[in-house]
Parts: sequence; structure tokens; C-alpha cells
Amino acid sequence: MIDTVAWVRLEEGRILCARPRGKDVFYIPGGKREGAETDLQTLIREVAEELSVTLLPDTVAHVDTYRAAAHAQAPGAVVSMACYTADYTGTLAASSEIEEVAWFRYDDRDRVPPVDQVLFDDLHRAGRLR
Repeated sequence: MIDTVAWVRLEEGRILCARPRGKDVFYIPGGKREGAETDLQTLIREVAEELSVTLLPDTVAHVDTYRAAAHAQAPGAVVSMACYTADYTGTLAASSEIEEVAWFRYDDRDRVPPVDQVLFDDLHRAGRLR
């Protein structure tokens, strides 16, 4: 099980995604915890590292946790992605580890890994992702 957290940022029916350098797919911003970090600590650190913004801890809210086959990992590997919304301060900008940032619609679903596709499906059914 690969344990991750992700920042779900929706604006005008689109979701924020980022493509790390050297990767062929986009991901919901976030990543793996380091040591004994909490979900909140991991989320704040990862988003700052990837997108150069600071999440506001008092606005963080759990959306859901999704599980699916891990992209580009050994067969049978599963990703668990705890998803959170949050407001932020600063200007969104790709960091040195991010090649590209994009706002995706539901039609872009095939450009993200399986666990992100499950999130896309859920948000689309709820009318939050166009």
C-alpha cells in the first residue's frame, strides 16, 4: 500500500493537476508522508514544495480517501490517497520538481493515474468537475 495525501483544488468546474519532471502523467498535487508526519503536515509540505503556495491549516477539510492500482509500480501495488480541500496564500507556480501545472476537466481523465481517475469520477458525479 502506497499511502499518499492530495490537495483537491477546484475552480470553475476544473481541478488542479501537476506533472512532475520526467513523468508522462499528471497527478493531483500532494505526495507521500515523511516519517511520522500527519496528513495535514504532509499536505502542507508537499503543496509548498510542488506549487510554491502555503495552505491555510484552518481551512483544510477531508473530502474522501480513494484507492486504486498504483501507476507505474509493481503489479498488485495499491495507492491510498486521502484527499483534502484547502484555501491557500501565495501565487500558484510550478516548483523545480514540477514540469507543468494544468486545470483539468472530466474529459482529461485519461491523463491521470487510476486513483486520480476514481476521484475524477466521484467529483463528476457530484457535479463539481465538468
